[in-house]
Amino acid sequence: MLRRIKNLLVNNFPIASRKIYHIVNRFIFKGNKYYCPICEKSFSRFLPGPGRIKKNVKCPGCSSLERHRLLGLYLKSEINILTSEIKLLSIAPEYSIQKKLKGLNNIDYTSVDLDSKLAMYKVDLTNIPFEDNKYDGIICYHVLEHIEDDLKAMSELFRILKPGGWAILQSPMDTDRKETYEDFNITSPSDRKKVFGQEDHVRIYGRDYGTRLMKAGFSVKEDPFVNTFSEDEVETFKLDRSELIYFCTK
Repeated sequence: MLRRIKNLLVNNFPIASRKIYHIVNRFIFKGNKYYCPICEKSFSRFLPGPGRIKKNVKCPGCSSLERHRLLGLYLKSEINILTSEIKLLSIAPEYSIQKKLKGLNNIDYTSVDLDSKLAMYKVDLTNIPFEDNKYDGIICYHVLEHIEDDLKAMSELFRILKPGGWAILQSPMDTDRKETYEDFNITSPSDRKKVFGQEDHVRIYGRDYGTRLMKAGFSVKEDPFVNTFSEDEVETFKLDRSELIYFCTK
């Protein structure tokens, strides 16, 4: 019954329900064992992630996951996001990250997505209606694996990025796989989940992911930024030690 009520609230009142949900959780899970650098709160424990596959990874106070917290730390440390004057585009914005970035006066922030109600504009990444060389920075997290013509989307992102600009382009990867696997004859949600791991994924990226980004024109740095943190910090922030940051420049 509680899950039904939660789903009803989230589906019909997504922003308001999220705020209430997070406020309540901050009291329920108050503690000092874990710390979220996104909402800047401490907790006794974190919650299970999507599908409950991984335990203790979702922040109760803002719903950030491992990848979001690593991104937040990277933006603060490597991009100086708190002070730099940036015209920034966020693709498929995540609630906690968008809330944080929109609140910074030094950022001219825009978010887009094909479906999300959180985004400011509805945009198809294979046909972006923005002029060339528009943005200083682009954040695109776990989006490209949903797009059949991902190379076209990458090229569009490269087109709208200013010369000298940066883009953080993350996608889930199978590091045991040398080459990306895709089969566009697989179309049913159940088959896609079985083959690609999620109903709306159309490929599994392999270690050639960076090469695909370079084909679109980007210079690509595979940054093991997570290794700058101690084991205690990785555990406190609940980060994924295996994740690389794909930092791309034009």
